[in-house]
Amino acid sequence: MKDQSWKYTILLAQDNSNDWMLVEQAFLEIDLSSDLFFVQDGIELLQYLRKQGRFTGSTPAPRPDLILLDLNMPRKDGRQALAEIKTDPDLRSIPVVVLTNSDTQEDILRTYDLGGAGFIIKPQNFEGMVEVAKVLKQYWFEVVELVSAERVK
Repeated sequence: MKDQSWKYTILLAQDNSNDWMLVEQAFLEIDLSSDLFFVQDGIELLQYLRKQGRFTGSTPAPRPDLILLDLNMPRKDGRQALAEIKTDPDLRSIPVVVLTNSDTQEDILRTYDLGGAGFIIKPQNFEGMVEVAKVLKQYWFEVVELVSAERVK
C-alpha cells in the first residue's frame, strides 16, 4: 500500500469553468490529497509543463503526477497537446487521461495511438464525477507506481 500522506499534483486541461468546479468538488468529496491546477487549452497546458508564458518565475507549476485532458478546447485542442506531450522526452512519462464529452471511436482510438493512458467520457452529473474521481484515485494513486518528480531531473 502506498503512503497515503503523499500529496499528488493533478493538472486539468479544460476550457469550461463549470467542469473545473465539478472535478474540483468531486476530488474534495472523496478527500483526495492533491493539488489541482487548471489550464484552459492546449497552449496553456504545454506552457505550464514547460514553465513558459505565465508559468515562469514565481507562478507555481509543479510537475503533475497526472494530467486530465479535454479533447475539445480552443487554440490547441487536446489531441494536438497529447501528441506534443508524448513526443517530448521530458514530458512523455506523465500519464495523460482524456476526460471529454466525446464518445467517438475515432477519438478513443486516436487517444491510445498518441499514448494516452485512458479515455473517460465525462459524466453528466456530480454523482457520476465522484465515481470517476474514486476510480482515478484508486488506480493512479493507490495501485499504479508513478514516476516521482525528483527522479525526472
